[in-house]
Amino acid sequence: MNLRDWGPKLDVVGFCFLDLASNYEPPDSLAEWLEAGEQPVYIGFDSLPLEEPEKMTNIILQALEITGQRGIINRGWGGLVAEPSDSVYLVDNCPHDWLFQRCSALVHHGGVGTTAAGLKAACPTTIVPFFGDQPFWGERVHARGVGPAPIPTDEFSLEKLVDAIRFMLDPKLFTIFFLNFQVIYI
Repeated sequence: MNLRDWGPKLDVVGFCFLDLASNYEPPDSLAEWLEAGEQPVYIGFDSLPLEEPEKMTNIILQALEITGQRGIINRGWGGLVAEPSDSVYLVDNCPHDWLFQRCSALVHHGGVGTTAAGLKAACPTTIVPFFGDQPFWGERVHARGVGPAPIPTDEFSLEKLVDAIRFMLDPKLFTIFFLNFQVIYI
């Protein structure tokens, strides 16, 4: 069966994105923080609970420091407990389609909506899958060359996160990403 067999009443539309950016007004503190330096790395796991939020937060903060990156940490429901600073901004609720356009790279759980928003924003992506289809999306991102291999939550470590951030920010990846961007079929 192909599309012609389906008849004229069926439209194949592709991915349906939530367009939340058009109505979003960021807090002044976020807008000012973003303008005060280089594009940050976004790190967030949305509504997924973390078994050891303090340990994961410490790994994230150390990785940002080692790689010399600023970071936006989405506290979500996982309990990430960082303190804001010149190099770290905490966000509770911000539309991905608005925020990801302002980031250099992303580290997230690999939900289909978050993954799609990141790719649409042309952000290299590291997926830390928890369950369900998230490992699949992590493998697809890696297979297409727009992110490192996924880091399962039980393997999340300082060394792996540092390596992932360095991989995503390697200028060679940007060449690969943009050459392939229009032909990425996940």
